Amino acid sequence: MRAEIEKIVTEIEQVISLLRRHLDWDTAQSRLDDLNARTEHPDFWADPEKARPIMQKRDELDVQVKAVKHFEAAIRDNRELIEMGDAEGDAEVVKEAEDALREVLKEARSAQVETLLSGEADANDCYVEIHSGAGGTESQDWANILLRMYTRWAERRKFKVETMEIHDGEEAGIKSATIKVTGHNAYGWMKTESGVHRLVRISPYDSAARRHTSFSSAWVYPVVDDTINIEINESDLKVDTYRSSGAGGQHVNTTDSAIRITHVPSGIIVACQQERSQHKNRATAMAMLKARLYEAELQKREVAANAEAAAKTDVGWGHQIRSYVLQPYQMVKDLRTGHETSNTSAVLDGDLDDFMEASLAARVTGYADRVTDVD
Repeated sequence: MRAEIEKIVTEIEQVISLLRRHLDWDTAQSRLDDLNARTEHPDFWADPEKARPIMQKRDELDVQVKAVKHFEAAIRDNRELIEMGDAEGDAEVVKEAEDALREVLKEARSAQVETLLSGEADANDCYVEIHSGAGGTESQDWANILLRMYTRWAERRKFKVETMEIHDGEEAGIKSATIKVTGHNAYGWMKTESGVHRLVRISPYDSAARRHTSFSSAWVYPVVDDTINIEINESDLKVDTYRSSGAGGQHVNTTDSAIRITHVPSGIIVACQQERSQHKNRATAMAMLKARLYEAELQKREVAANAEAAAKTDVGWGHQIRSYVLQPYQMVKDLRTGHETSNTSAVLDGDLDDFMEASLAARVTGYADRVTDVD
């Protein structure tokens, strides 16, 4: 077998070994059997509050165990196909099996990064706020592109995305938006995306077709559950109501049901316009505020997160974490890890895993740009 493919297989096997140790393989399989038996009991859902965390743990463990078995089967099956193709002189079969192993390596690298997601809130769902920077229509359009990019990334991973609030721009794009991303390790994956994102392109809004630089920021914080107690004094809150904005249609609120809550001591502001009911929007906004306060506490414990917090203070030069250059050349580059790609259209369509893996590896293990392409 070719040396390159053997190298790929060896790396996949190393990831399998790491995952087995991380799971404590024999214990993991017996625990999964036990959880399966519990969730299949007729009375399991009699108490939903107790059932949900058990079901979540069962699903997480099931995904991890299946991943190990999938990687092992992929090595075995594709090795057999390569040997068979070589024996029969079928170059097409060999190429298909080699390409399959390259894809499996990418999956294995993602699974390896997931073992690094052991932070206090990494397994949680998350909120993602997008804010346009200075620059009017240009930055508002860029904010809308960022919103689509993160939505597409989440959809690629089969995560659920809900729009909590959105403020449209005057001419195009958005001034701000908040989405909730629901899925295993959603916060763990996205937490390093907080910061300022810089776009360089020929402006579609400039009749002279000049090159423009725009800035928008992303801010990611974890959804907190009832097991995490966050105390908030009502006297510390400033609550405003307003009419929802959106694309129009029969579902747009026609009453001032949207809620904006300002936590005066911290200056944190959250907003929700998801529901027609002002009471429901207020409850959701309070949950978002608790999440922001919890995330602020997490930042105090992490030096890297403190650096990210500083990055949010100014949406402009000197604070960006990533540059997206579309003119005069094509390049997306993460300024923290050095990871880059010329496939800008794929990145803006949500192909962010390599960037996230590189920044997670740098943040957790202390070295940058772990992810490299396999030719």
